Amino acid sequence: MNASRRAVLAAAGLLFPMTSRAALPDRPIRFVLGFPAGSGPDLVGRMLADGLKDAWPAGVVVDNKPGAAGAIAAQEVARAAPDGTTLLFGEVGQLAMAPSTYARLPYDPARDFAAVAEVAAIDFAFVVPASLPVNDLAGYIAWGRARPQVFMGTFGAGTPGHFGVAMLANEAGLRHEAVHFRATGDAMTAILGGDVQGMFGSLALVAPHVQAGRLKALAVSGPERAALLPAVPTLGESGYPGLSFHSWFGLVAPAATPAATLASLESGVLAAIAAAPLRARMAEAGFRPAGRGRDAFTTLMREETRRWAEVVRATGFRAIE
Repeated sequence: MNASRRAVLAAAGLLFPMTSRAALPDRPIRFVLGFPAGSGPDLVGRMLADGLKDAWPAGVVVDNKPGAAGAIAAQEVARAAPDGTTLLFGEVGQLAMAPSTYARLPYDPARDFAAVAEVAAIDFAFVVPASLPVNDLAGYIAWGRARPQVFMGTFGAGTPGHFGVAMLANEAGLRHEAVHFRATGDAMTAILGGDVQGMFGSLALVAPHVQAGRLKALAVSGPERAALLPAVPTLGESGYPGLSFHSWFGLVAPAATPAATLASLESGVLAAIAAAPLRARMAEAGFRPAGRGRDAFTTLMREETRRWAEVVRATGFRAIE
């Protein structure tokens, strides 16, 4: 590493001091991930695990524990030993939306976790089957209003995609029924086969199908157009400026994890995300690398918890028992 590169990383706090490296666990660190292999969180979680090979010589194991919109995985980490070996690779649903969507949540994001770092964010695309006779969101709304009911797929009740379709249907005056799928593959099969007539899917999952002509993307959920689908307008451009939303991903540890261990974990994650190869891989898949540390990630989770509580109330969603 040349002197200028070392100076930049040192200034950003991205080099391991000896004390930080010593605070790392001496055995593999496990990323518990509440979604199945091939899902958006799984894709970016495995990218990060691969990028940490040099920083964490003991290695990283990705452990998929899907179910209950990620609550099963989150509960496991909340109860894990606070020694730095078990981390939750979590997302907005588990860490900010769940307090408003579950009547009896088996963990408390604010109480049970200590932030490590925000890793990445990703926007959604509203997609429809290629066979549907519409080519833009206005056409879809007109098509849907002419029907007694429109079936919209989601990757689970209480997820960003679920509230995305609820918000869109409410704003557009569509009579819709949300069809919740427990497995990502089942939801994709349903939208590809025309069993549901609309769905918000993460860009990482749906862009390849759009590019291959198997799905049509009518709008993206972020404030700007997505690099993966540059011809697709945003929801704001399509007449729904208040519906901008996205998903974010980050690492949290059990709340009682020592500060020195959290600092060393944070340092390694930020260094990995700062590396050009990992950033390029994320961007190619549709993710926006974040690389924000413990304080900023804690603030994000707190602010997003308040924001999504308002969204959930506005949709009239009844908390899951």
